[in-house]
Amino acid sequence: MPIMNVSYGAGDLNDTSKATLAKKLTDVMIRMEGGANTKGGRAFAWVLFNELARGDWWAGGETGNGYISRPGRFLVRVSIPEGYMNAQHKGEVQAWVTEACLAATEAPGEDAGHSIQVIIDEIPEGHWAAAGHAISLASIADSVGLSKTGPRFAWSKTYFAAKARARAAAGYPTDAAGLWDDHVS
Repeated sequence: MPIMNVSYGAGDLNDTSKATLAKKLTDVMIRMEGGANTKGGRAFAWVLFNELARGDWWAGGETGNGYISRPGRFLVRVSIPEGYMNAQHKGEVQAWVTEACLAATEAPGEDAGHSIQVIIDEIPEGHWAAAGHAISLASIADSVGLSKTGPRFAWSKTYFAAKARARAAAGYPTDAAGLWDDHVS
């Protein structure tokens, strides 16, 4: 259930490159979901664009392109459920997003892409909702058609078990949210 929010500098995307980028980022989301190319998987693959005027985006203390490399200014925030990806997979996603931006803008070259920033925001378990109700990582897997018996899901359960032990040892309240919940719908 990722959401990608793409901020970009005015003029760095035209309608054609924006449509191409949206399709490429959707493909990245399906890939990062473990191939959840299902109606449910695609329904959760959102791309939001925010064009910022030159006077609203500063780099190096200026609004010009002196500190910007091709294809221009891009900040892509990828929102995912916490405990969904290990560090290696996050690195893959960051590379895939950068590649998608470069391909959509047709900006190859060794200096290209240095001004494409990709940030992965993890939303704590129980802090993501649909239809007015919190949804769990387990229910997201059900919605997009992913197996809950594979190694990736096992990693998530191990992550949350360790988090629960650490919180218990520190005396956190048991209802503080952010822990694994198989029962949230």
